[in-house]
Amino acid sequence: MIVANNISLQRGTKFLLEESNLTIHPGQKVGLVGQNGCGKSSLFALLKNQLQVDAGNLSVPSKWEISSVAQETPELKRKAIDYVIDGDQEFRQLERDITAAEEAEKGELIATLHTKMDTIGGYQIKTKAAELLAGLGFSEAGQQQSVSDFSGGWRMRLNLAQALLVRSDLLLLDEPTNHLDLDTVVWLEQWLKRYPGTLILISHDRDFLDNIINRIVHIEHQKLNEYTGGYSDFEQMRAMHLAQQQAMYEKQQRERAHMQGFVDRFRYKASKAKQAQSRLKALEKMEVISQAHVDSQFSFQFREPDNLPLPLLTMEKVSAGYEDKTILEQVKFNLVPGSRIGLLGRNGAGKSTFIKLLSGELKALAGNVEINKMAKVGYFAQHQLETLRPDDTPMQHLQRLAPNTTEAELRKYLGSFGFQGDQALEKVAPFSGGEKARLVLALVVWQKPNLLLLDEPTNHLDLEMRHALTLALQEFTGAMIIVSHDRALLRATTDEFYLVDSQRVSPFEGDLDDYQQWLSQANRQINSNGTESSATGANPVNQRKEQKRREAEFRQQTKGIRKQLESLEKSSAKAQQRLDEVEQKMAEPELYEADNKAQLQKCLQQQAELKSELEETELSWFDLQEQLEEQQQAFGIEQES
Repeated sequence: MIVANNISLQRGTKFLLEESNLTIHPGQKVGLVGQNGCGKSSLFALLKNQLQVDAGNLSVPSKWEISSVAQETPELKRKAIDYVIDGDQEFRQLERDITAAEEAEKGELIATLHTKMDTIGGYQIKTKAAELLAGLGFSEAGQQQSVSDFSGGWRMRLNLAQALLVRSDLLLLDEPTNHLDLDTVVWLEQWLKRYPGTLILISHDRDFLDNIINRIVHIEHQKLNEYTGGYSDFEQMRAMHLAQQQAMYEKQQRERAHMQGFVDRFRYKASKAKQAQSRLKALEKMEVISQAHVDSQFSFQFREPDNLPLPLLTMEKVSAGYEDKTILEQVKFNLVPGSRIGLLGRNGAGKSTFIKLLSGELKALAGNVEINKMAKVGYFAQHQLETLRPDDTPMQHLQRLAPNTTEAELRKYLGSFGFQGDQALEKVAPFSGGEKARLVLALVVWQKPNLLLLDEPTNHLDLEMRHALTLALQEFTGAMIIVSHDRALLRATTDEFYLVDSQRVSPFEGDLDDYQQWLSQANRQINSNGTESSATGANPVNQRKEQKRREAEFRQQTKGIRKQLESLEKSSAKAQQRLDEVEQKMAEPELYEADNKAQLQKCLQQQAELKSELEETELSWFDLQEQLEEQQQAFGIEQES
């Protein structure tokens, strides 16, 4: 096991760790968390023997093989799959030894080496490498391309594949999801669950951590603090600890009020009941999360847009793509203020193409795109980090947007994004990816957009900044479309999903769990070349008949529940319509004149009664829906969307 006994690690005059203790047992899956700069990567360097402790003792079993992701990828003409296999140095050495033995015609040595090769699984290594690459989004053709053909993000996927391929006792992963999309994150999550060794994972993806790890090590105040359970368990325990600190109490109450207000507003506007259920659960969880992050240095809000034109954007029969390749076809899409859309789809399906089309960065190949003249787009994508001027400071970047604003006001604003004190006056060139991302977000927020387009906004952001961004997005009054592999962000900020698939963009009637099921089914279909797979070898025709029989029996037995659900949905729609009418009336200024006091009281009473009716209807719907889903599982059929 790994044991740290009173270890200290100093960098210059600053202690990253001071008299810290830690024990990690074989097979444990550990999440390593803490603010940027607290020493997470330095602890990895200690474990890999690249750094030495300044005091105390750190021991790692001498026979353990340690695997980690290389941070640099050379410009090689070597095929991607061969580059990944190169990570297994023992395999490559055995290959060379076998070749040399065959040339020397040493029969006994040849037999010995082939036995070793079989022992390490060398004869299956190409298949294993191909499976890893496929899981990480590389097509068969892509696996044969040269490493130099890929962008930096895709080369990092190759390095990740190398780390996963190597046989290891200890796997160290530092932000492995940064360059991945949602479906690849889901695949990696499943792979890591099956990993038999000891895993230490640095990640700012809350759901990713929760679904994999069973222990948390939190670096805070130069100490390694150990917690049992997942990341959510850690947040809850930390929230309880912080709640005991009187200095944090008032801020904690404000955070709770913020979250409750958002839950209440959403509760009566949800149009999709299943999505609503998923969302409300996420928001209940967010209240605990807020309490666990009350001491965060980040706290900002989107500035109120100057106007909210209707509609913001319309598309009719739009096609989009690059040169001679069409990515999207026949897209019909309308966007109005208040839309909160999460964009789903497999890697390469066209999510980023769609975002670029909306932003105006990409022109349509065909069809009609109409963007309202009053629309003000706030567009965030990773490539925009490269547009920052390296020799300028955050203050200079912001002053170009706000030449008439005082330096004191700009300093205060930049401080809410973590650029406090002299850091607001430092050159951007040495900034980390996270610091650059925070600056780009700050510039976007300052411009008061009424349409937000966010393409993987949480890449490089730590958990504290992700939390601050989530809260800010919940308060945003314009329209927004988000592409993200961060499921916690999507659950807490979006109301509906759209799926980009087969060159189309269409509403996805379900939540992220449904999308994960859709993804699994789509992958199975691809793997079986369009034929139904059968683990038992049963006749596919008979399987389909049996499936139809079960579906018919299910429909018959659940007829009553489905009628009740339909009735509740109609009642909810009517109550919502009446509530909208009352609230529209309450928006009229003359209602608040002294002569109309009785009428105002009547409206307030109607509003309260309708909200109560909606809540009761919603709760009844959720109860029935859960019963229906339980019966669906019992019949072994896919859930209806």
